[in-house]
Amino acid sequence: MTHSKVRWSVFVPMSIILILAIIVGVIAPESFYEAENTIVQFAFERFGWLFQLASVVFLVICLYLMVSKYGKIKIGGPEAKPELSTWNWFAITLTAGIATGILFWGIAEPITHFMSPPEELGLTAGSEAAAMFSMTQTFIHWTYSPYAIYGLAGVGMAFAVYNAKLPYQVSSILYPLLGKRMNGAVGAVIDNICLFAMAGGVAAVLGVGTMQIATGLQIIAGIPNGKVAWIIIVSMIVATYIISSYSGLHKGIRWLSDINSKIFIGMVIFIFIFGPISFVLSLGTQSIGHYLDNFFERSLYLSPIDGSEWPRWWPIYYWAIWLAYAPLMGMFLARISKGRTIKQFMLMNVVMPGTAGVVWFSVFGGAAINLQLNGAGIWESIQKNGMEVSVFSFLEHYPLTTVTSLIFIFTVFISIVTMADSMTSTVSSLTIHSSNYDMVEAPGRIKIYWGIVMSSMAIINLLSAGGKISGIDATKQIATIAGFPILFFMLVFAYATLKMIIQHETYDVVSLSNKANREEIYNAD
Repeated sequence: MTHSKVRWSVFVPMSIILILAIIVGVIAPESFYEAENTIVQFAFERFGWLFQLASVVFLVICLYLMVSKYGKIKIGGPEAKPELSTWNWFAITLTAGIATGILFWGIAEPITHFMSPPEELGLTAGSEAAAMFSMTQTFIHWTYSPYAIYGLAGVGMAFAVYNAKLPYQVSSILYPLLGKRMNGAVGAVIDNICLFAMAGGVAAVLGVGTMQIATGLQIIAGIPNGKVAWIIIVSMIVATYIISSYSGLHKGIRWLSDINSKIFIGMVIFIFIFGPISFVLSLGTQSIGHYLDNFFERSLYLSPIDGSEWPRWWPIYYWAIWLAYAPLMGMFLARISKGRTIKQFMLMNVVMPGTAGVVWFSVFGGAAINLQLNGAGIWESIQKNGMEVSVFSFLEHYPLTTVTSLIFIFTVFISIVTMADSMTSTVSSLTIHSSNYDMVEAPGRIKIYWGIVMSSMAIINLLSAGGKISGIDATKQIATIAGFPILFFMLVFAYATLKMIIQHETYDVVSLSNKANREEIYNAD
């Protein structure tokens, strides 16, 4: 049993900041919203270009580490053995990351871009050109680029913890740049920023999933969709993921991710079999070609002359939320990667889930576009009732509508639980000290505390928007705010990761038995 104690330099300041944010959201929701909007607009206008550019850079770095000679480096040293089977590793990677997102946006995003492409591009809504734009952008937002952000954070954290034998905290990755200072005040500040971003990211995903579940229950069971329903749903999610988190990584998360992944596979097969197979295959094939041919142009689109707001509400939002998750998701991915090579890590954390995203959006997006072309009215339903209704409007045109809708709601629920479980465990680990740097399991009371705080942020963010913007736009606001400071950290993080891996002869104390260097790190002031 690993002895642990609270890391007050992170726990106290972040508790104060988040609780104050919750209080402001309760007593002055309009001010809360206006403050969010000001920060988001500043981030987009001044640094939108850096968000877009960074997404490409991170993917290039991950591919380089995978195919270069450094891909042979084993996480944990030559003698390290994997703790999870290949299937469990893949299932956790897939569902702990962006599973909730692909459930929500699997229909909504392809249809929205297909029927409402940016006016500045001059595309005709519902045309083949609009379909190619839609599928290409969806692939960019949901496949290899976002997973590369996670992958880069994860491989850096994994090497730092298991090979360099540094403490299990985000700031450890900056040891090549900060030296001993990463154990002091500087490290605490970095970890506080990452924890704040994570809280905002979890709040955004909880908000999206809550709205979708509430919409589905209203359609199927007639349960009123509103603030009361949101609070009840979030409370149920929180109770479930706290219980799961309390049980630890090798019980709760492994079990949930296994079920979740199998349902995902079953849903894709169901839609593929009962959908327009030839159309899905044709559109998917052409879309992949268009994605490869236009990757850089579409990844870096900012509309500086025409002044389109589209980049703010779509790619910038996505990069922000992935960035918000990245440092702590990196901590989580590091925990389950011991015994694997860097090449295997990138294959499992970037290539495999990215490819799964291509399949998911090709099937669901292609089938949805086909229905829209044949007069199904999915887009009209979205315009009338919001994006959260999209998947239920889609499932109306398939057999066993009620059953599949209930399965979908259940899948959304456990996807959120899996994500929140992994993040609650990681946030909790960041706020404790431990004598065991390889694997830190925080006490149950710490997990319960952070689970409640992060869920409260989700509710306050949804309620504070009021009539000014939709619930989904409110989640986009808080996600952008959360990821904005991490953008700069991740650029430094990328440099430190490359330096540590390229100069692994210096930092890999496990493989080289560099005891002196290890003692120097542990005995830092």
